[in-house]
Amino acid sequence: MQVTSPVRPPLVTGGKTVSDVTQDISRHVENKPTKLWIMAFTLSVITLCYGSYCLWTTWYEGIGMWGLNKTIGWAWDITNFVWWVGIGHAGTLISAILLLFRQKWRTSINRAAEAMTIFAVICAASFIVAHMGRPWLAYWALPLPNAFGSLWVNFNSPLVWDVFAISTYFTVSLVFWYIGLVPDFATIRERATGVRRVAYGALSLGWDGSAKAWQRYEAVSLVLAGCSTPLVLSVHTIVSMDFATSVIPGWHATIFPPYFVAGAIFSGFAMVLTLMLITRVVFRLEDYITVEHMESMNKVIVLTGSIVGIAYLSEFFIAWYSHVPYESYTFINRAFGDDYWWAYWSMMTCNVISPQLFWFRTVRRSIAWTFLLSIVVNIGMWFERFVIIATSLSRDFIPSSWAYFSPTLYDIGDYLFTFGLFFTLFLLFAKFFPVVNMAEVKAIIKSSSAKKDTK
Repeated sequence: MQVTSPVRPPLVTGGKTVSDVTQDISRHVENKPTKLWIMAFTLSVITLCYGSYCLWTTWYEGIGMWGLNKTIGWAWDITNFVWWVGIGHAGTLISAILLLFRQKWRTSINRAAEAMTIFAVICAASFIVAHMGRPWLAYWALPLPNAFGSLWVNFNSPLVWDVFAISTYFTVSLVFWYIGLVPDFATIRERATGVRRVAYGALSLGWDGSAKAWQRYEAVSLVLAGCSTPLVLSVHTIVSMDFATSVIPGWHATIFPPYFVAGAIFSGFAMVLTLMLITRVVFRLEDYITVEHMESMNKVIVLTGSIVGIAYLSEFFIAWYSHVPYESYTFINRAFGDDYWWAYWSMMTCNVISPQLFWFRTVRRSIAWTFLLSIVVNIGMWFERFVIIATSLSRDFIPSSWAYFSPTLYDIGDYLFTFGLFFTLFLLFAKFFPVVNMAEVKAIIKSSSAKKDTK
């Protein structure tokens, strides 16, 4: 009996040709900004300005402007830092790991995901610098030869490993992102005139589209993808060690590295979905960012969400199995205590229960459900970081030092600063750079696009 496999649904719809791809993607770079873009950009800049005021006040007055106290020395700042680092992970995952596995569904979304990684890491770094209290001395975290006597970084500290891991990750991701843009810059250069032609000509680094240029481009892309892949795992593993190497109940756990990495991919894919669903409407890219892309990402979300759920349950089991009363109390207090039960159950609802709806194909392929659940997941992942940090610190070994954390307007304002910065940078990127990788989309046109109706 002969069995014929079903034809894979097209990744580019509307019967697009190679010429259509160039026209559709270049259109938003060459034309004037739309009203929707102007409205979104204005809102982002207003948020950025308010957040900048709060951040400047924090730097000028000191981190006493935050709601920290003698017991809880880390709260919103580290919560937001870990959350933003996690957001950035899906970009590299989509670009590098899926490239190595030759997954074609990454082609329409990898460019924006890589940009998201760059901007998210910048936002994360702002909390580290702010938390130092004296940002002008931030370079002291680097192991530079110094003229201050015997002062040197502590190489035993995971906080120093953070500096190495995140700066390396940022550098490799930035180069990977830029190299991928070069052929598309050359395409826009050929269509531009005047100053724009000079600007995009400089950005395209003399790209001539020859076979030799393409051969080197593909070789460099594979090398950078190979370098980026272990960095995805190393960055959040090291971030988790900031906590795991301490003795605070609730932090001192070997499960943290895989748990943090799964959570990072989980939240990163959710943010990519949020951005892609907005981008496809604002720039009319429905034929390139299709339901098939959304469904593939939703499958990753339900997988990583299930891993995160198992990690939550494993923490309870380990706390009980260890027979350490401090550990057991910490986890019982998280779920059923008087102070932070609302944060814990918000986390469970958003991260464990809500993504299970993606098991249903109708929900997985619904744009409205996907958009809603992507936001819910990001809210849930923020609560996860907050629960780990605040609840563990609020109940340490000495009951007399127990305390409660309440954020101030400056905690909130500094968080808004990163939102304003992130969306301002992303909107500028989406306006002046090709938001979809034209070169890679053209490569899958013949195999994935529906036949154009020529009647």
